[in-house]
Amino acid sequence: MYQKYLLCCPLAARVLYSWIYEETLGDLWCLYILILYLLRAGLHQLWNTYVNMLFFTRNRKIKQQGYDFKQIDQEWDWDNFLILHVLISAMACLIFPSLGDLPFWNSKGLITLLLLHVTISEPLYYWGHRLFHDTYLFTHYHSLHHSSPVLHPFTGGHATFLEQLLLSIVTGIPIAGSILMGYGSASMIFGYLLVFDFLRCLGHSNVEVVPHEIFSKLPFLRYLIYTPTYHSLHHTEMGTNFCLFMPLFDAIGKTLNSKSWQLHQKISSDSAKKGRVPDFVFLAHVVDISSAMHVPFVFRSFASQPFSTRIYLVPIWPITFMFMLIMWAWSKTFLLTFYNLRGRLHQTWVVPRFGFQYFLPFATDGINKHIEEAILRADRMGIKVISLAALNKNEALNGGGTLFVNKHPELKVRVVHGNTLTAAVILHEIDNDVKEVFLTGATSKLGRAIALYLCQKRIRVLMLTLSTERFQKIQREAPADCQNYLVQVTKYQAAQNCKTWIVGKWITPREQSWAPPGTHFHQFVVPPILNFRRDCTYGDLAAMRLPEDVQGLGSCEYTMGRGVVHACHAGGVVHQLEGWTHHEVGAIDVDRIDLVWEAALKHGLRPVSSVK
Repeated sequence: MYQKYLLCCPLAARVLYSWIYEETLGDLWCLYILILYLLRAGLHQLWNTYVNMLFFTRNRKIKQQGYDFKQIDQEWDWDNFLILHVLISAMACLIFPSLGDLPFWNSKGLITLLLLHVTISEPLYYWGHRLFHDTYLFTHYHSLHHSSPVLHPFTGGHATFLEQLLLSIVTGIPIAGSILMGYGSASMIFGYLLVFDFLRCLGHSNVEVVPHEIFSKLPFLRYLIYTPTYHSLHHTEMGTNFCLFMPLFDAIGKTLNSKSWQLHQKISSDSAKKGRVPDFVFLAHVVDISSAMHVPFVFRSFASQPFSTRIYLVPIWPITFMFMLIMWAWSKTFLLTFYNLRGRLHQTWVVPRFGFQYFLPFATDGINKHIEEAILRADRMGIKVISLAALNKNEALNGGGTLFVNKHPELKVRVVHGNTLTAAVILHEIDNDVKEVFLTGATSKLGRAIALYLCQKRIRVLMLTLSTERFQKIQREAPADCQNYLVQVTKYQAAQNCKTWIVGKWITPREQSWAPPGTHFHQFVVPPILNFRRDCTYGDLAAMRLPEDVQGLGSCEYTMGRGVVHACHAGGVVHQLEGWTHHEVGAIDVDRIDLVWEAALKHGLRPVSSVK
């Protein structure tokens, strides 16, 4: 996957060799080519960042659809054309060594470049593009570029090798022409290619950033510069809008889409209005600084894979830390992702607080304030259900959401902790022939529900807790004929003969050592416990796979696989799909566990645990 970058290594090696052994930077053209490559790649990345900042761009979207995993995989090697240009540039410099001696600036070169672009590159691209829409060429070459359902800055680089070669000619003619006329300069090459890439990204951004007022005041500009809306019409009505950057050539060739200006005006005007209101919101939080990079507006490819620590992300850790401080100062809830399920829009918002902050006593009020503001905002917008992620519903923090429901009894949005489905997922992982389980975190919200459910199934539950009072309170909730199935234990040694552990509180490798060989560790603890025992097996965190008809989902939820969400997230989805009108906060209603489980299966959600 990454071997292609080795093609740039000879240039980097030449720069390092001359720097270290020759004590000078010989063959500066090698360094220039590498710098230009990095600048162009960085420009595309910045456009990706902007496009995926949904908290900025959601009302400016041209096509209201997310980027799914299929499109992300198709466009994975979008930067192949940049490497191709590196190789072409290196060959040109080897053949014509004098290219490395170009002056930094030549104003005549910029004028020549502009004239050659308008008179040669623009019409050449226009007629070549029309030719590629011929049946044979489109089927065998150009259809790949049009296979992306939603335009993205990376879509511009998603094309066949033949197309990339021809595009290289289009970009190379103005540069080569200016150099041959004696007006070449380094700034001309850098500036032209960066502006070229900027405009390509602009057209493929799916976000309308050009104000319609400009064209109202200066109508002639409509024919000199295209807009994202203009180019998006080419991908929906492919017989129109073929130009490179200047609609003038579509007007001359009579391929100008008659809806171009009206649609642009509508989308630009509507950007000031409120967009579509989602039916469901999952209120997430950041776990740590590394996981903060696992969002689509940082690296789309990274976000489309389950989270893991990547070495190549270490250099941007300080930048992420600075953004963390900015998020704290701004203190606004951010819209991260959205997907469409059964025609209903689901969004993920994130509270700008990191995992460690939830365990600082003095931070409690501030965190609850942000969660409350998010809930009230959802209520004002008309959202039906808001589901709280793991630490946002911590019992010690806000009683599993009870604090907000009691404080605002008039809420129309339903607040859901989703733990009923979490309990159901864990319970349905347990083999039918299990007669005894060992439960840590036994008096927590989930631990209590799991213990009460299992004892009613006549399964002996060893509840690890030092609080006899809390144990007895839970025991009294069980039916009288089931209470003897709940057993209080105070040490891990009590489970040395039990092969089914349900872990709701983080346990150390030493504590795990008391489990007998062959034990399976079910868990609902965040972060997950370490897979320390090779003679034991470990279950995943409770999660469910979304239905196959979900649309626009292109990022993974933390360490979950593609299309998989935490069970509490799925619980909120089910709550919304079922149209339930009650709040799901506080203690789990044990009698609803099977009901919620069946509802989840009915709507196409499936468990994904690796148990059994």
